[in-house]
Amino acid sequence: MSQIIYKIAPETMWREAERNGRFAGAPIDIADGFIHFSTAAQVRETAAKHFAGQTDLLLVAVDGARLGEALKYEISRGGALFPHLYAPLDLDAVLWVKPLPLGADGSHQFPTLEGE
Repeated sequence: MSQIIYKIAPETMWREAERNGRFAGAPIDIADGFIHFSTAAQVRETAAKHFAGQTDLLLVAVDGARLGEALKYEISRGGALFPHLYAPLDLDAVLWVKPLPLGADGSHQFPTLEGE
């Protein structure tokens, strides 16, 4: 199984994290007490369910193997195991950041993802 996990983040929020050297999470993450991530197989549904119609989003690929014991896979949507990080995200674990634009059909246009 791929250790690469994905975070969808508004660009302004992510750029602030880059300035700070770490990502503490979006408001929903902070409220829930962990940073929500998705696997490659889950991230498109996450985008459709939680970010429908939103522009100015970024897709952040993270090396889950570098997150240590703070990363836990827990049952969430549909009984599937989702990656949850119980710590701020150290940006050293980020592999890449790419735009997540909306296509003509209104759905987000993803780059090729490892682990699909």
